[in-house]
Amino acid sequence: MATVPRAVLRLAAVMVTLLVGIALTPAVARISTVRRDPIIRAWCRTVVRAAGVRVRITGDAPPTGGLLLVANHISWLDIPLLAAVRPGRMLAKAEIRQWPLAGPLTARSGALFIERDRLRALPRTVARIADTLRDGAAVVVFPEGSTWCGRAQGHFRRAVFQAALDAGVPVQPVRLHYGLDDGGVSTAPAFVGSDSLLTSVWRVASARGLVAEVRVRPVLAPGSAPDRRALARAAETATGLGRGANMRGGAHF
Repeated sequence: MATVPRAVLRLAAVMVTLLVGIALTPAVARISTVRRDPIIRAWCRTVVRAAGVRVRITGDAPPTGGLLLVANHISWLDIPLLAAVRPGRMLAKAEIRQWPLAGPLTARSGALFIERDRLRALPRTVARIADTLRDGAAVVVFPEGSTWCGRAQGHFRRAVFQAALDAGVPVQPVRLHYGLDDGGVSTAPAFVGSDSLLTSVWRVASARGLVAEVRVRPVLAPGSAPDRRALARAAETATGLGRGANMRGGAHF
């Protein structure tokens, strides 16, 4: 565990980096995508590094064009890590709007919000995702529906994959993993149970030797799966961390 003064400095660095991002969002939004995306990727890496986490990214995602980017879900860190791969519009639960700092930043980023308790709204949400993909944007989704501890993984829900089929765009699977310098698995970044965002951020800032590994898997091309069930299964297999119990979360990004 890091010393308290170091953890406090890391926490302050995260907050300052987020505030800078919020302040610069209107200006960055006005520049071209070609110039904007490298800025966003660099800023997102800075957020993660400010928390004391080293970042390793292997593989690449298509830099342009509609893309459904899907990943296993463990932590709030997942969001900037995926944006470091390919900036896009995130599918997020409506409650995130109320989060301090992260809420306004998520809203300004163009996130697509979903009310998870309103199943009737799901077809409309899928249609919005498909329209966004047709416009050439990337959409970031965590198909498990909630966070897991990192030692287990949930099944990918099928609905969002229909949007990729309808829009005729590829699916980019990404595997996220949090470990330690010695090669072990760390559950410190996991945002689970009754955790508050501040509690989770503090636990990350207090940890020592955390490493975030982002493994960009081969893209699933349009037409590679006959239906959303098969497409979800293929993406889940590409990001598979194995099955097994335990420490399922409730962040529901």
